[in-house]
Amino acid sequence: MSFKRIFSFFLLVLTLSVASLPAFANEGAKEAKEGEKFNASEVIFGHISDAHEWHFFTAGDFHATLPLPVILYSPTKGLSVFSSSAFGHEGHREEHEGYRLVDEDYKKELNSKGMGEADVKAMKVGSVVAADGSKVYDFSITKNVLSMFLSVILLILIMTSVAKKYKKNGVMTAPSGFQNAIEPILVFVRDEVAKPNLGTKKYARFMPLLLTVFFFIWINNLLGLFPAGANLTGNIAVTGCLALVSFLVMVFNGNKHFWGHLLNPPGVPIGVKLILVPIEIISLFIKPIALMIRLFANILAGHIIILSIVSIIFIFGKMGANPGGGFGFSIISVAFSIFMFCLELLVGAIQAFIFTNLTAVFIGQAIEEGHHHADENGFDHAHSNEEIIL
Repeated sequence: MSFKRIFSFFLLVLTLSVASLPAFANEGAKEAKEGEKFNASEVIFGHISDAHEWHFFTAGDFHATLPLPVILYSPTKGLSVFSSSAFGHEGHREEHEGYRLVDEDYKKELNSKGMGEADVKAMKVGSVVAADGSKVYDFSITKNVLSMFLSVILLILIMTSVAKKYKKNGVMTAPSGFQNAIEPILVFVRDEVAKPNLGTKKYARFMPLLLTVFFFIWINNLLGLFPAGANLTGNIAVTGCLALVSFLVMVFNGNKHFWGHLLNPPGVPIGVKLILVPIEIISLFIKPIALMIRLFANILAGHIIILSIVSIIFIFGKMGANPGGGFGFSIISVAFSIFMFCLELLVGAIQAFIFTNLTAVFIGQAIEEGHHHADENGFDHAHSNEEIIL
């Protein structure tokens, strides 16, 4: 890679990271008015949480916000569809068609009306509730949902453009343009993930799944680092669905050898089986849970760290009589935030690789064929590749 390309890459990283700082901070910084205490937790959780609107920044009384469709169903009210702008903007929420968007002000209002403290605490900020207390089913296009749609569209556009070039020029022609950037990744997933874990005969069957998982996670990890980006892969519901897909593919492709060793381990005394089989069944479910938590925790932690570093500027600015404390610390905060931003670019790719690789490992264990040999007494024993190596 030439020096010009390396310099362009780091210039892009620097631009995105510096541009991200005010976008990360403005969600809570607008609350830090004169005489008020800066609430860092509100800033952080306001950014990493899902929302019914996409808030970009606030300048004075102007709120740069993209209203999103609110789709609600209540047994008493039926189906309701309207724009999230009907709820008003942050700090000035209003009731619409008997529904209200929960915020801290609404919680205080309910407390003042004598509603139970436990019920108020149970209300999630950003959720929609009915004023009459009836059950509400929320099918809205939220910030995370819209971000997922955008990433899917982006993924389709990238892959179809690359596929068209392969179809037009063939696989033996040297790649060009954007195809030149994608091909090394395709080859890496094939040669370093699929073939070693799934075998040279069966890997092609699962390549579409592995490539989709890898690029979907990677694209969303990167989109989350853009200014005012959505924290999609830092949402446990999203990572849970991805892990569920991996789990279902593993279970439905499990062969006789896999289920036999899981439910009836050969060559193991019955007393030991009573202990071993439940452990093996539990481990079957632990695998997708580990996938879910690993991706969720790593991406969420990165966002929280960056937001925490930025929040320190406002915390220092509110401490003591010297208002220049925040400005003085901002130099250190910006520098460390840029470092964390670069680290998160690396983490985004690593986490996509780890999730894809472990998915291939779990599927490989399910489709692995046993190898048979007869002992001196004529009994036939089945072994996996791992058992033969050991």
